Formats: sequence, structure tokens, C-alpha cells
Amino acid sequence: MLQRLPLRERRDLLIAWLAISIAFTLIYIRGGVDFIGLIFFFVMSLVTVGVAFVLHELAHKFAAMRYGYWAEFQKDNQMLLVAVVMAALVGVVFAAPGATYVYGNATRNENGWISAAGPITNLLLCIPFAALMFFGGGGLLGIVGLVGLRVNAMIATFNMLPISVLDGRKVLAWNPVIFVVLIAASAGLLFWSLL
Repeated sequence: MLQRLPLRERRDLLIAWLAISIAFTLIYIRGGVDFIGLIFFFVMSLVTVGVAFVLHELAHKFAAMRYGYWAEFQKDNQMLLVAVVMAALVGVVFAAPGATYVYGNATRNENGWISAAGPITNLLLCIPFAALMFFGGGGLLGIVGLVGLRVNAMIATFNMLPISVLDGRKVLAWNPVIFVVLIAASAGLLFWSLL
């Protein structure tokens, strides 16, 4: 699998993963924590936000490659900086860390499935995080489960918005029924995770 990820792409994914994890850590520690708390929130961000983001982008890549197209994630340094600065100064994370670019002329059907692959991956990741939340009780594992569930639902919901270059716009243009199912499932899980 690593041979399908050029060194530059691995580097971009790693930098984006770290930047997003730092941004979310800054949100979690706004009230102030000790060093152990800082480490905990950073590791939790790496596991929840980082995994959600990386697997979302890799899903797009490997879906495109399944159809015979080359695809590659490219980070956006400016947006990564905005994410960290906004988290530090305002307490809000707006993360558009980059995108997976597909090279070739994908058909409407192929483009629909490639676009849907990211949010579907996030919805599938909600399952083990929800299990962790339920079976982890009120301890650290339960907290990681809740955060992982919420973050994956949030990423899926945001990406399914039918605007601009987001996945939702492409999925809606391809198949309105699949769009409705994915956005309803994403928003429903997000709402449930916030209760």
C-alpha cells in the first residue's frame, strides 16, 4: 500500500494530520490543563480527528484508483495555518487541510462513488467509536469513543454539504437518493452525538 503513496503525499498527509490534531488540542485545552492533560488531548486528537481525516482522504484516493485513475492528497498550507490560528485565538476549528485530487476524466458515476467514499468511511468509523463510547463507560476510553464518534459525524456532515468543492455537491449531482441517505445519516449521527 505504501508504494501507492508517494513520499510527498505521505509528508502532506502527516503534516495535515499533525496540524489538525494541534488545532483540536488547542480547543480542548482552552480552560487550561496540566502537562499530562495536554498530552492526553493531543494523543486523543491524533487518534480521533487525525484518523478520521486521513482515512477520509485515503478513501477518495483508493476509490479513484479502483477505477484506474491516479489520485493524490495535497495539503493546503494556508488553510492549515488558518485552522491552528483560529483554534488558538477564537476557539473554533475550521479545517480544510487540503484535498485529494483525481487525475483523469472520471465519469459521473465514478466521480459520484469517489466523492461518496470519504463520508461513507467516516460513517463506518462511527461504529467502532460508538462501541468504544458504550463499552468504555465514563472513563478515558468512553471519552475517546464519544469524541471519535462526534468528529467522524462532523466530518461526514460537513463534507456532505452540497456547496463549492465539497463531496456533497458531487454526490447530489450524481445520485440525489444516495445524497439524501448520506447527509441524513451524517447529520443524524452528529445530532445524536451532541445529546
